[in-house]
Amino acid sequence: MSPQSGPRVAAVLFDKDGTLFDFTRTWSAWALRVMHQLAEGDARLIDAMARELRFDLGSGTFLKDSPVIAGTSLEAAECLAQGLGGRDATALERFLSEEAARAPLVEAVPLAPLLDSLRRSGLRLGVMTNDNEAVAHAHLRQVGVSDRFDFVAGFDSGHGAKPSPAPLLAFATALGLPPAQVVMVGDSTHDLQAGRAAGMRTVAVLTGPAGADDLRDLADVVLPDIGHLPGWLCAVEA
Repeated sequence: MSPQSGPRVAAVLFDKDGTLFDFTRTWSAWALRVMHQLAEGDARLIDAMARELRFDLGSGTFLKDSPVIAGTSLEAAECLAQGLGGRDATALERFLSEEAARAPLVEAVPLAPLLDSLRRSGLRLGVMTNDNEAVAHAHLRQVGVSDRFDFVAGFDSGHGAKPSPAPLLAFATALGLPPAQVVMVGDSTHDLQAGRAAGMRTVAVLTGPAGADDLRDLADVVLPDIGHLPGWLCAVEA
């Protein structure tokens, strides 16, 4: 189905990290700080955690195949637990959630005016992240946009995690919309695979670690960032 041939777009479901927030500028320095905290100065433990996370200590960035990019916070905790010699992953996830809720977020574009513009055009909005739901709400409150969304879900909200289409379909069901009227916007293959499996249109953005070549085959369009979404939606509805 080409974007121009589908039904009217009624709702947009966003991924969070790498989509609403620039992934590298938000999470790379944060991850390095967390690893140093957990290692308590032990360079060998930092190296081991970085290997498990697929984090390049030289450049201070996540590699494209890092399980953290599209994984759940529990999966990130499990990677750290391996690097720390088998520490309790559940306790580490609680620590990560507490630290993540205080992360210095970098918006991919100014979010409030963009979201207000989309809402004025009649669109319903949601967030589905493989982070946990409490952290997602904390981040949206931190940047003052929590009231713009009709639906916010994490991997622990009872709908599953991407790349399963189930949490995306939960959004459509909650709004009483057919999936074909929903656009899924994300920066990872997990986001786009979930969107395709749900029968939604898919929009890729390049504010995460993945490049256009990684995402193009799964997307109706690849955009530099979500600031270009209104223009694409206008073209689709024309």
